Amino acid sequence: MKTVSNCVEDILITQPYLEEALSRNIINFSALALELTEPISKMLKKEVKPGAVMMALRRYNPPPTLSANSVRMKKFMQGLGDITVRSNLTDFTVKNSDTLIDNHAKVLERINAEPKLFYAFTRGIHESNLIISSSLKDFIVDHFKRETFLEVQDGLSAVSVNLPQDNSKIAGLYYHFFKRLAWEGIVLYEVISTTNEFTILVEDEFVDKAFAAIKKVKN
Repeated sequence: MKTVSNCVEDILITQPYLEEALSRNIINFSALALELTEPISKMLKKEVKPGAVMMALRRYNPPPTLSANSVRMKKFMQGLGDITVRSNLTDFTVKNSDTLIDNHAKVLERINAEPKLFYAFTRGIHESNLIISSSLKDFIVDHFKRETFLEVQDGLSAVSVNLPQDNSKIAGLYYHFFKRLAWEGIVLYEVISTTNEFTILVEDEFVDKAFAAIKKVKN
């Protein structure tokens, strides 16, 4: 039978911001209990009193790995590499087709001739994304003229971060980036990741705030 404590745990697991605030003792238990009383009552299909919710909150024990991982994460973040900004980018979203790869190969030939251009390509199940320096926009439109463009977005900038070699062994790494960016009200247009590099694509109006936010994560 599900209890108030079970419901509190389910809610906190799905809201990591809240769980982190509780683990750092920087949240008002009484106010949070009042906020959670109604959703928990609906979950249990019976009336629950705020006092019972507050008791469950005080008894809640965050996973032991949370605090240990926080210490490790802090040291890891201090070891982040350079932060690079590239502007004047265009994002093409194209419907996948039998001819897309062949047309993409022609784009790669052009990129090889201009290695300083920004370029990223991601193929999904139904669509693909090509992010490239806006100076090649007309070239892409011409070579993909028989493809189906789902969306084309100009005025984008990329903020890239070099990650330490063992980043794949750190739990919650990207959460810390996304948390900071969300707190700053920064809307992400795209996210690109390789093994040791993390890149966010934002509209130009957000690039300064995005750079500052990621720098704060590093410091």
